Amino acid sequence: MKLIISTAMLFVVTVPAWAQESAATDTIIVTATRTEIPLTEATVPVEVITRDEIELSLATDLAELLRFEAGIEIGRNGGPGQATSIFLRGTESNHTLLLLDGIRINPGTLGGAAIQNIAPEMIERVEIVKGARSALFGTDAVGGVINIITRRSQKSYGEATVGGGSFDTQSGTFSMGGAGAKSEFGISLNYNDTSGFPTQTASDLDRGYDNTTINLHGGLHLGNSFVALRHWSASGTTEYLDFFLAPLDQEFTNQSTSIELQSDFSESLDSRLIIGQMTDDISQNQSVDFVESSRLSLDWQLSWAIENHLLTGGLYYMDEDAASWSFGSGFDESTTSKAVFVQDQWSRKRHQTFLAVRLTDHETFGNQTTWNAEYAYALGENWTLQAGLAHAFRAPDATDRFGFGGNPGLAPEVADEVLVGLRYNPGGPHSLTLELYHNDIEDIIEFDFATFTLRNIARAEIRGAELTWNYVGDRYSVRTSIVKQKVDNPIDDVRLLRRAEESATMSLVRNLGAHRIGISVLASGDREDFGGVILPGYALVNLTGQVALGQRWRVNARIENLLDKEYQTAAGFNMQSLSGFVEVNYAWR
Repeated sequence: MKLIISTAMLFVVTVPAWAQESAATDTIIVTATRTEIPLTEATVPVEVITRDEIELSLATDLAELLRFEAGIEIGRNGGPGQATSIFLRGTESNHTLLLLDGIRINPGTLGGAAIQNIAPEMIERVEIVKGARSALFGTDAVGGVINIITRRSQKSYGEATVGGGSFDTQSGTFSMGGAGAKSEFGISLNYNDTSGFPTQTASDLDRGYDNTTINLHGGLHLGNSFVALRHWSASGTTEYLDFFLAPLDQEFTNQSTSIELQSDFSESLDSRLIIGQMTDDISQNQSVDFVESSRLSLDWQLSWAIENHLLTGGLYYMDEDAASWSFGSGFDESTTSKAVFVQDQWSRKRHQTFLAVRLTDHETFGNQTTWNAEYAYALGENWTLQAGLAHAFRAPDATDRFGFGGNPGLAPEVADEVLVGLRYNPGGPHSLTLELYHNDIEDIIEFDFATFTLRNIARAEIRGAELTWNYVGDRYSVRTSIVKQKVDNPIDDVRLLRRAEESATMSLVRNLGAHRIGISVLASGDREDFGGVILPGYALVNLTGQVALGQRWRVNARIENLLDKEYQTAAGFNMQSLSGFVEVNYAWR
């Protein structure tokens, strides 16, 4: 493992020093503070996956985009469409909040959002906030927040793509849209179908997957206001194997619809209101079993800029329905939650602070107060010291309370986090960041075999360090990181499952005129899984390329698992072997 990391780092630092600097302006983000700020002014660690990076990756789902990001580990039960989990900075798989255009898409039943069903073709960019953010977004934001921002029209355009590759994979995308002085609209359609490969090591039966995704958006300027309507829908079929290796399949539907109203009352006062509807449904084809989750939400905030402060406050309301039927038993429950939040961003000369507090009134467990307190100090023109404290929570979901072994009396899981960071950004092509994090999570919900029910009996202590170096030039761009962490239950000193103690990632892109070639490397240490199984460490290498054929035609290609390594992110489940994929794109503007 150490040799792999050292080799990867050596390859990175040998990038020619003569590569010219990029004149790109600072990226604007919204997720870290719920307001638009430059990325360099964020007081919490944030990573952004851009549209260019998405296109070059030729990823088939969101999980394939995230796996090369520092501090993110992916656990997948086999191939395309299979159940997939996110472990962000060592936290549990249900401790990461997923937003799609600001709408919460984590289901109200069990686990995290279905990232395996989110097609990258629909995504404009992804903002990854590392660190607790319950003061801004409420429950689930213990390890961080991932905000998926779908593609929107800034000018008239059209695009069509067809692709294929290993495992009888076929894909197609069509997008078009337009934008004027007063309005904008767009539609994107994507289809992906694959025969897959054997998902479990104990079977040689291929399990396939298909997904049809629709993304619609429209906007209208009305005086000093902007009204936007957005809709995203993914539906299809996933084939899988049950515990006894019997072939089964299920239908899925994931949807998010929102109406957003932005109003500028003056240069210093603005408002944003989002009304959202989310759906997450799964139905079995060989039985009457199903899982259904729907949520209606209202999220309003008002921001006021005064002197060196940006004050923001707002209200949140959620009405959630969750139902399930499995093995002859189930539940059908509704839950409401209300919240009020306030925050302040203050900056003066070398100092910068971010303070936020949120009071949540949950129908089941009552009130919960969460907060963030962060401070940044510019040590000079190039160095910035950052520090932050946070208190976050995760509310028990409907399956925790009413499913098998459920307990309606469960308390929320709570976390206290400390972050310290040092950032070097000289304004040129290089940037260097060192981040230390410590997260104590209490009242984790676990199954108690003594009482045969779920109880708040577990704890987790996470201590980690992350070192990242970025380089952006005209000819080369490089992003590399090393993560070292210890994730265990301090009560019995047992490692938490499916999380490595060390990992390294590296992505390098070489620009060749209008063409590009990229290599991505992920090196991960060993992990422990259920039953005391130790999953060995592995190195994954992907090669990508993009060839421009004139101004409108483009060919993208990806070689997955270039070294054809056998590895598992979940015990007993296969991962993709050496394989290849290609797509042809035609765009007009």
